[in-house]
Amino acid sequence: MFLNKNLLCGLFMASSFSWGVKAQEKPNVILIMADDLGWGDTGYNGNKVIKTPNLDKMAQEGVKFNRFYSASAVCSPTRASVLTGRNPFRTGVFYANKGVLRKEEQTLAEVLKEQGYTTGHFGKWHLGTLTISEKDANRGCTENKAEYNPPAWHGYDNAFVTESKVPTWDPMKKTMVGAKREGWNYIKEGEKSKLFGTSYWNIKGNKVTENLSGDDSRIVMDRVIPFIDKAKNNKDPFLAVVWFHSPHMPCVAGPKYAAMYKDQDQNMMNYAGCITAMDEQIGRLRDYLKQQGMSENTMIWFCSDNGPEVGSPGTADIFKDRKRSFYEGGIRVPGLLVWPSKVNRAFETDVACNTSDYFPTIVEALDLDQKIVKNELDGVSLIPLIEGRKIHRKDQMNFAIKEQLASMNGKYKLYARKGEYELYNVYDDPSEVNDLSKRKRSKVKKMARNYQLWLARCKSSFEGKEYGTESYNLLQQNWVDPLKPVKRKNK
Repeated sequence: MFLNKNLLCGLFMASSFSWGVKAQEKPNVILIMADDLGWGDTGYNGNKVIKTPNLDKMAQEGVKFNRFYSASAVCSPTRASVLTGRNPFRTGVFYANKGVLRKEEQTLAEVLKEQGYTTGHFGKWHLGTLTISEKDANRGCTENKAEYNPPAWHGYDNAFVTESKVPTWDPMKKTMVGAKREGWNYIKEGEKSKLFGTSYWNIKGNKVTENLSGDDSRIVMDRVIPFIDKAKNNKDPFLAVVWFHSPHMPCVAGPKYAAMYKDQDQNMMNYAGCITAMDEQIGRLRDYLKQQGMSENTMIWFCSDNGPEVGSPGTADIFKDRKRSFYEGGIRVPGLLVWPSKVNRAFETDVACNTSDYFPTIVEALDLDQKIVKNELDGVSLIPLIEGRKIHRKDQMNFAIKEQLASMNGKYKLYARKGEYELYNVYDDPSEVNDLSKRKRSKVKKMARNYQLWLARCKSSFEGKEYGTESYNLLQQNWVDPLKPVKRKNK
């Protein structure tokens, strides 16, 4: 991998420390994810309309990843990668609302729980259904027992989760006046509404019915902070996975946030408003940690699960395409880390990193024996990068989804859709304008061959080589080969 020479000084100055971790010094871990937030939707990445002062402050104080990638171009697969350190194609989470986080997969929550951590998951889940007693969200129902897959099965002590999306203001409600896919203006007192159809569930599998009005990001944070407070009182290190719903459609901005963007059209007013509301809760969390004397030894990661939704006011800035695409705009997302006790000087890096890297990074940060990792990982530890050294991947950084693939090796990116290969130098040509595939045929051939070898290992994992076939047989999924066009039936 390559490293921008202008950043080397900052890298070395950032991290002159030892990674030996004593029990009482175990770092707290917070993994924050936005939903459908585009690269260009934050102030620190140049947005002139959307206000994100707390994310901007994180960028000024920690590590800013200029080439941070979601492991997929849609929601569920990326989320599986965060918790396992593995490409979701290994585990059958091929697409949004497809597959589940298999019980046999080793999760970050399970690893940290074994190290004495208390663990919690808050906000969106999207890795299986949360009830088999009623209709809920996208897949939850009495008939769908195969995809029932709550956080309690994956190492969590605490949860406050929805299966999938909710409105970003008054998350349990849908207006009966002017509702659109993109969203609507907040429901005023006396206006007609109905249930949206997605519920919050706790770790015991019970539906939550209290404190569900107003800003959804605040509702989520109202559960996160008491969880952390309890961990502090018990002197337990903690893992808090905080997956906000903003700015996934339907976007609704509450009155305070709508007023900030009153000069924008309705869609942008609600889109920008819910992002600023989310940003405010991130600031609330950081303020709380500082007040409690916990900020120094807490690592906070932030990213998005994929690029901006088609039809939303979100932007991928100069990058090509959006959500569901493996061009840069679909997978290059905002990426940040603050960890004051270890990263004591802000820097930015152009090294390509992705959401599968969280797991191995945290394992190394705790100085754990690598033998505890049960399955083959696709991510790599970013600790060397934080220390000012290069990271080394045994494979190219690979992506797979339906009829698309992408593979990165340093500055080069191989892209294919329906079997047609393209090659880009995303360092010199980040907008992917100049296809180099015909000029660099040997590079295409080599990268494609390496990708095929990696994909074969993924298929072997998917079919149960590492831990058996119980989940494989239960879900009865078919392998989805991104190298072959999908055969569609004639209507």
